[in-house]
Amino acid sequence: MTDVIALAAELLAVPSTSREETAAVEFVAQWLTARGWEVTLQEVTPGRGNVWASRKGGGVTLSTHLDTVPPYVAPRLESDRLYGRGACDAKGIAAAMMVAAERLAAAGEERVDLLFVVGEERGSDGARAANNLPATSRFLINGEPTESQLASGCKGALRVTVRVRGREAHSAYPQLGDSAILGMARLLTELDALALPTDATLGPTTVNAGLIRGGSATNIIPGLCEVELMVRLVGDVVPVQQTLDAWAAGRAELEYGSFIPAQLFHTVPGFATAPMAYTSDIPLLPRWGTPLLFGPGSIHVAHTATEFIALDELRASVDHYERLVRSLLDS
Repeated sequence: MTDVIALAAELLAVPSTSREETAAVEFVAQWLTARGWEVTLQEVTPGRGNVWASRKGGGVTLSTHLDTVPPYVAPRLESDRLYGRGACDAKGIAAAMMVAAERLAAAGEERVDLLFVVGEERGSDGARAANNLPATSRFLINGEPTESQLASGCKGALRVTVRVRGREAHSAYPQLGDSAILGMARLLTELDALALPTDATLGPTTVNAGLIRGGSATNIIPGLCEVELMVRLVGDVVPVQQTLDAWAAGRAELEYGSFIPAQLFHTVPGFATAPMAYTSDIPLLPRWGTPLLFGPGSIHVAHTATEFIALDELRASVDHYERLVRSLLDS
């Protein structure tokens, strides 16, 4: 059987930042086709698409994403770790799923599918498209770095753009203007004090001010400042929006963007469980069956220049995925 470390390293060597996943899609599709899988390529946008591999169907789908955040970081083996962009988020996971599915098929179990999507790191257009495929599975095991624990649930996500409008003036006469940047700064200092929902399983709602844009020149009082917020949801989005509306009232405009709800997941006896603070593609794939979330590696190193996955954990994850599939098929 294929060595999962070698396969993961090969996959990591193929750059596939979001919107540039074509080479990785082709690599995975060719690998699966060569081993007898029935492979469907679903175009998401011109030149890029999802990979769906099946045999008999009707059972469990193993799924993760093939895109990564930029910039590309080449793979390297160092001591007991595999480093590189996507090592744990989520190309190492994809490799483990491929090897586990191939083991199951070689043992005669054909009720397992593989679904690899694009675009998860930039709006999840791949998952949205994949939900239109004629899925037959009863369970969906999605892969994200959960430190080899089954996720009991995941926080949702809400994107919000905040705009403060001021009045431009010559910087030598600030009394003639109204600084949008200073107005935004006053608002942002209040974020931590907002009373936002908490959930017994998922914990507190959190807000990150991730991007800020403002002004046009250092000698002009800024007339516009924008901040993009990422809210990690633990329940109903409505009370969060109401709190943000009250916070911004009369001082800023709010534009609500993409929204993914918080979810609680199916678990399996014998596997450790823990809640995850991030979100995943699961809420966008309801047609693929009852969801579970599991993967080797830690989210704490994902999206960093030193992203890695421990070799022992990656090897063990193949067995874990195989055991999860068999347990779900027997249920």
